[in-house]
Amino acid sequence: MTGTFGGALEARQIPAGEGFLSSETTGEIETESNVLVVRRIHVDYRLRLKPEQRETAERAHGMHHNACPVYRTISGCVDITTSLSMEDDEGLRTED
Repeated sequence: MTGTFGGALEARQIPAGEGFLSSETTGEIETESNVLVVRRIHVDYRLRLKPEQRETAERAHGMHHNACPVYRTISGCVDITTSLSMEDDEGLRTED
């Protein structure tokens, strides 16, 4: 999912390479008939960006899951959620 979100950001001229976008994923597992089953996955994205890019990043975050193969494959049987924490970086410049 991080790759899909990163691609959505890059398409909107928001840098998502190393040092800009990172994520941490956690899963919740339950036992069902003595078998471990993944029930929930949460992806916490962290993004450094220019302050004026916040709204665009929030829009991309709100829709990226629809284009993600992983989400589309397992979302029917695993609850998948995401969150986005943004850190303003006033020193960032857009490359011309």
